[in-house]
Parts: sequence; C-alpha cells; structure tokens
Amino acid sequence: MMDYAQIFAFLTNLLFVMTLGWYLITNLQWYDYKIERVILRHHKTWWHIVYFIIPFIAYYATGKFFAIFFYFAVLPSMIMWHRKLDKKLVLTWRVKRFLILLVSLTLFQDILCTLKAACVIYGVFMPLVISYIGSWAIEKFLFEAYKRQAKTKIASMKDLTIICVTGSYGKTSMKNFIAQVLSNRFKVYATPRSVNTLGGIIRDVNESLPEQTQVYVCEAGAREVGDIYAIAQLLNPQIVVVGKVGPQHLEYFKTLDRIKRTKLEIIHSNRLKKAFIHTSVTDEPHEKVTFFGDDIRNLTATLDGIDFDTDINGETHHFHTLVLGAFQTININAAILIAVEMGMKSDEIVSAVENLKSVEHRLERIDAGGKIILDDGYNGNIDGMLEGVRLCSLHEGRKVIVTPGLVESTEELNSELIRAINNVFDIVIVTGHLNRQQFERELSVHQTIMLGDKSQMVKVLGEVTRAGDIILFANDAPNFI
Repeated sequence: MMDYAQIFAFLTNLLFVMTLGWYLITNLQWYDYKIERVILRHHKTWWHIVYFIIPFIAYYATGKFFAIFFYFAVLPSMIMWHRKLDKKLVLTWRVKRFLILLVSLTLFQDILCTLKAACVIYGVFMPLVISYIGSWAIEKFLFEAYKRQAKTKIASMKDLTIICVTGSYGKTSMKNFIAQVLSNRFKVYATPRSVNTLGGIIRDVNESLPEQTQVYVCEAGAREVGDIYAIAQLLNPQIVVVGKVGPQHLEYFKTLDRIKRTKLEIIHSNRLKKAFIHTSVTDEPHEKVTFFGDDIRNLTATLDGIDFDTDINGETHHFHTLVLGAFQTININAAILIAVEMGMKSDEIVSAVENLKSVEHRLERIDAGGKIILDDGYNGNIDGMLEGVRLCSLHEGRKVIVTPGLVESTEELNSELIRAINNVFDIVIVTGHLNRQQFERELSVHQTIMLGDKSQMVKVLGEVTRAGDIILFANDAPNFI
C-alpha cells in the first residue's frame, strides 16, 4: 500500500517528466522535429541549460528536497517561459501521440517500480528517450504511409498540371502570384501560407487538394541538401521555377554554391516540360530551361504600386499593379512566363497582373489612424528589406521601423541593412536579442528602442508614433530565435 510520501513522489515524477517532455516537443516542433537541430543549431542554447539540464541534474542530486525545487522554481519558470512564447506548441496529432506515449510509459514505469519496490527513485531519462524513439518510429511509419497515399492521389489526377516553385527569396509571393494569374482561366489550388516542407506538402495533397483541380502550385523549401529533391520526386512537376537565390539560411548550407545546387534539385522530375530559372542561379543552357530576371524594363516602384514593361511573344506590354516592392517584379515576371506557357493571351495576363493582391505580411500596405503601415513581417531577405526601407524614404513624414534585423544571415548583411536604416528612419524599434548588440553599436538615428518582449510593442508604438508617420514592420523572428 502506498503511503502519502510515495504518492507525492509518484505524482511529482510524473509531472516533472511531462514538463521536460513538453519542453522537448516544443523545441522539436520549432526545428522540424530534428533532434540534431535542437541540440546543435538552437538559437538560445542557454534555454536547454536552464529549463532542461539543471532541473534534470537537480532531480538526482537533491533527493527528497527536489519537490521543493520543482514546485517553487522549475514548474513556475516553465509556465512563465511558455506564456512568453510567441510561437507556442501546436497540439498536432504528432505532438499528442508523443505526449500520450510519454505519460503512458512514465505511469507504467512508476507503477512497476512501486509494485516491485524496485526503485530508490523514479526514473526520468528512460521515459523521455523511449518516448522520443517510439514517437520517431511511429511517425516514420505513418509518414511513409501518407507519402504513398499522396503519390497515389497525384497519379490518379491524370489532367493535373503541377507547378513547383523554389528559391531563396519570395517563394510564397511567387506561388501566390502564379496562382492568382492562372486562376483567371484554370481551376487552381496552391499550398496554403508558407507550407513548403515534404511533410507539409504530403499532408496538403492528402487532405486539401481538390479532385477537380487543374493546376496545383506548390512551394518547395529546404534546410538541407536533398530536401527539394525529395519534393520533386513526390510531385514530379511539369513546370518548375527557381527564383532569385542569395545568402539565405547560410547557417544550414554554409556556402552559396550549396544553396544553388539544392534549389536546382527541383528540376529532377520525370515529367519536367519547362523550367524557369532566375539568372542569379546559373547560366548553364538546357533545352527545357528559360532564364528570367533581366526582362523587366522602365520599372517604377512607389508607395502606390509598380509599373513596368516586358515582352510577351515578342511584343512589349505595359503592366501596372498595386503590389508594392520593385523586387516583386521578379515574382510577377515568373507568373507572366508561366501564364504564356499555359496558353493565356496577353490581354488576359495584363488584366490579371493589374488585379494582383499583395500577399499577407509581405510589403502589405495598411492605412489606419492617419498612419501608413507597411507590413513586411514575413520577409527576411536583404533585398526585400532594403526595398521596404527605400519605399519608406519616399514618404514625407516621420519614418519608424520595427525589426529584429536579418535572421540566419551574416553580420555583413545586417551592417548593410543598418546603414540603410540610418539614412532613412527617425525611430528604430529593435525586437528580440539576436542582433541587439550589433544594432546598439551601429545605429545612429534620432531614437532607438530595444524591445526584448514583443508583448509591449502595441503600447510602445502607441506612445512613440502619431498620424502622418509611416511604420515599416521589417521581418519578424519568434522569440526562440
């Protein structure tokens, strides 16, 4: 029969293991469920020390006094950590399966230890390790099953044209512009939001791709060599686009050449008919490749939209769109080329471009309270951020920027961004800690605000901005970065 002390120790162990498990699965979800990324590429490794390693060591070192440490230090700090996250754990079925497996194994271990009186102290390490390995095995099995299901569905849609888009910059915008233009003639479906991993695409095909779709526009992203190849082998797209490539995600790929080679994996399709490749990627000719990026002429980009000229079937046409950002002409150019490839007429294409809508959080203009807000929160590349800065320079009133700087980039590129900011903005609000020291060293503007906690942003903006200001939200980084 268990006494009160045993019951208390039993419950404390169960709650402690689940607390560590919650921390582990949250970090795994952020880093695409790759344990090596959580351990080796985490942006705040000190979190592991504070919220995992120290409590783990204390559990075995403090003995019967651990409960005091746990209930008055570990658990409250973990709750506060979770509440301050701006990207909290999403309870997907994968997460639920892990947590169910963890609680089941912990209960089994603790009950067995109690009945057999075999344990001096209830274990922590084994339930976590076995749950991780078991969860990985379950997900691997389910992944392969879902992958076969997705391939079967794609094969059954005989008349489906698949267009796959990749690149370092503007993949989501390009995907959306292609889908918007082609939807004037075809039944088009595009992957939602920024879904661009193999697992996300498999799920999208199985759960959301309508059977009557004529054109499926898919975005392909990568963190490792081989990621885009795997997507190409799943979808076998007939048309592919490789947009502009630059030094993005260098911490994963190390060199620009590796980035280019990874992006070009998209051409490895058994059904490839046409590849549109930006001139920043390669100039190696191929019968199925059309290069683009130098086709735009007479470009004007202001806070009221973009005007430019380009050719369709040898004839020059003028285009106007309310979409902001000169760099967007690369993405619109790709959409025009694909529309021509798909048989759309020039007047259809001109009209479709004129009616393009901005992609949410990508240089999206919002007029509110006498202020102009440029929401570029989902843009994290140097070209796009510099264009946002340039557009703000056209405004006659005060200029405010809210930014964490560049993420997964280099100190040199952040310096280039800071120099541009110094020349344009009156107020700079730096969010997060990732580039804080560099901004403190290099910024030279009228007012600088370092904002470690983004929950205070609305309050701060209300205090420092006024009607007539333009406010640029340039990039956004979750606070685990």
